[in-house]
Amino acid sequence: MVNLDNRVLETPRVKIVMIEDEQDIIELVSYTLTKEGFDVEGLSSTDHVVDQLIEKKPDVLILDLMLPGQNGYDICKQLKQNPLTTHIPILILSAKSEESDIVVGLELGADDFMTKPFSPKVLTARVRSILRRKTEPLETLSLEILKKEGMIIDPKAHSVTLDGKAVNLTTSEFKTVYFLMQKQGWVFSRYQIVEAIRGEHYVVTDRAIDVLIVGLRKKLGQYGYCIETVRGVGYRFKV
Repeated sequence: MVNLDNRVLETPRVKIVMIEDEQDIIELVSYTLTKEGFDVEGLSSTDHVVDQLIEKKPDVLILDLMLPGQNGYDICKQLKQNPLTTHIPILILSAKSEESDIVVGLELGADDFMTKPFSPKVLTARVRSILRRKTEPLETLSLEILKKEGMIIDPKAHSVTLDGKAVNLTTSEFKTVYFLMQKQGWVFSRYQIVEAIRGEHYVVTDRAIDVLIVGLRKKLGQYGYCIETVRGVGYRFKV
């Protein structure tokens, strides 16, 4: 709340929209995040979902995968292809927990993936982390444009082009490739990569970083070879 010339202005509250067909899950998430000061709205129907999100303008979308009508993957793909919704950060919250499920979600543009059952405290931490990355997307990066053969990374425009064609990367994918490319030849552990792109104390498994790298390499196509695995240590950007 801000006082300006004796007028009281309310600081806008962060809006969270959740698409979930189980009402008890919506109520649990709403209770948890409302206590933390967020505005939460649950949607149980996927009818005209893109139009609804354009109207509601959420700061974060929490998305289930197994939904009536159309699944969460389809919704994620539609949102990332629409210029009016592509900026909305997506946290997938699903009972699906196979590696392939996580890879597909991240490749379609989701910013994070959590499995059910979940810890309300961890969910809150993940939402806050997404919001930090959204408002401070380049806090650990310089602003230098980097080039490797036909790959160009522009941090100011938050863009990656491969031989002149734009590639759609999630915030985490963008920060990972930029972080590694800044220090070509240096080997970084998974923990160091997490710390660089998401901040200290971020709760994540080594496997989650491996999944992120798999998706990133695929999006980079013929330039995916640039991110090398150093067995038993971590990853590096090939000189």
